[in-house]
Amino acid sequence: MTKSFKLGAVAAIAALALAGCGAAPEASSGSTEPASGAGSQSGQAAGSSEVKACMVSDEGGFDDRSFNESGKEGMDRAGQELGVEVKFAESTSDGDYQTNVDAMIQDGCTLIVGVGYKLAITMAEAAQANPDIQFALVDSQFQDAQQNPIELENGRPLIFNTAEAAFLAGYVAAGTTTSGTVATYGGMEIPTVQIFMEGFAKGVEKYNEDNGSAIQVLGWDTEKKTGSFVGDFSSIDKGQTLTEGFISQGADIIMPVAGPIGSGTLSAINAAPNKSELKAVWVDADGHESVGDPAIFTSVVKEIGNAVFDTVKDAKDGNFSSTPYIGNLKNKGVAMAPFYDMDSQVSQELKDKVEELKQQIVDGSLDVSTQYDPAK
Repeated sequence: MTKSFKLGAVAAIAALALAGCGAAPEASSGSTEPASGAGSQSGQAAGSSEVKACMVSDEGGFDDRSFNESGKEGMDRAGQELGVEVKFAESTSDGDYQTNVDAMIQDGCTLIVGVGYKLAITMAEAAQANPDIQFALVDSQFQDAQQNPIELENGRPLIFNTAEAAFLAGYVAAGTTTSGTVATYGGMEIPTVQIFMEGFAKGVEKYNEDNGSAIQVLGWDTEKKTGSFVGDFSSIDKGQTLTEGFISQGADIIMPVAGPIGSGTLSAINAAPNKSELKAVWVDADGHESVGDPAIFTSVVKEIGNAVFDTVKDAKDGNFSSTPYIGNLKNKGVAMAPFYDMDSQVSQELKDKVEELKQQIVDGSLDVSTQYDPAK
């Protein structure tokens, strides 16, 4: 890469043994099929007969059971249901981004999807240098070399207002804690992490306001906008240590916003003497399905797969545009997952109240906006 990144997005799993950087991506599921429609509104030239959709992961790789994996599922679905050819390039470090994006360009991809904030500069530079290729970026706007957001005619940001779903999770956590203390922490101190933490804490505040309670939130201060962060997205041991500290302070529900580092939280919970009293809230993907650990209570889900699928479909149908996709509760781009095996631990009264709050957020009568919300 020619430029360094100061910020990061989704985590890396230290133990992953991934393909070496620099190799051209290998074909995955899907086939080539003529595109319906007359061509895209931007990027790909009108009259183009084929769509070749390609994806570059961030350093976490496609087996992170979270962010990147969700994106890959959307791309795989596009290959299967839309009949387009799809390819993937897996990154293991920041240094892989430029190589992988260049490989996709050289391989004739007509749509390149980057997963995560850390690809923002590389993807923007590639889009500017290749106006006939369409680009999409998951969970971030495109950025210039100074990390300022920029708009591109051939680039679509796929971003998510996760504060809305995190608010509901915070409300439920406050309504089900038995210790009176819940907690959250992040990987890196960036807006796409902070928005979860702020939404979660505001949900707890709303519960306290509605019920005259004093549930405490560790790890995030909604007034000072400060909190607990690992400092990266790869130190699973630090996530475990943070969680152990929260448990020692009485927290019985913890929400890690750090991708695979969340496995450190699960390890801390499962090793605790009172593990039957502890719960975790997963993020990005539905942790019950992607991780399967019984300690996972619910999840704050970004429907990344749907956003990716819809973007590929738009490209195939000739409807690709640079208008940002913003996932929210109203368009089902974000959601709070079911409680699964812990459903009986949530009273019907609390479930009804959360559904009421959800409808208020959707119709605009309840404002849960934060300073970290994606730009409209």
